[in-house]
Amino acid sequence: MLIELHVAEGEEKDILKNLIQFYDYDFSEFTDEDVLEKGNYSEYPFIDLYWEESSRVPYLIRVEGSLAGFVLVRTVEEANYIYYSIAEFFVMKKYRRSGIGKQVAETVFNKHRGQWEVYQLERNRPAQTFWVKVISEYTNGNYSERNEQGKRIQSFSSSEKSSI
Repeated sequence: MLIELHVAEGEEKDILKNLIQFYDYDFSEFTDEDVLEKGNYSEYPFIDLYWEESSRVPYLIRVEGSLAGFVLVRTVEEANYIYYSIAEFFVMKKYRRSGIGKQVAETVFNKHRGQWEVYQLERNRPAQTFWVKVISEYTNGNYSERNEQGKRIQSFSSSEKSSI
């Protein structure tokens, strides 16, 4: 199965905006967000920043040429600590439980070498299960975990492994 991960270009912003609607739909069971009167979700508030700030990278996922999801990565600077974070990660249901998410996550970790913090909402048990498994396998168990402000957070350093 051919999996492609590429940085979304400016002309692909609308594609990402459309995919975020599906992500918001899936995520609404954990956030209790409702659709607007027009039948859609609010626009992702940071979307334009992914084309304006070098600290943010928008990726699109394709499987055999078909759109399959997206990943939004950002670099966070807090005091003397700089790390990468996955702001949003979405694989369409059709492609879940096939190993695609794991391959994409590992590729993203390898593309952005350094310290990472990946978090999930405490209510989002499926995401926690996914990320703990992926990060544990990727780091050979060399990561730390903490709960903070309603989030479960894994911290680790990326290393070369596999990539798409």
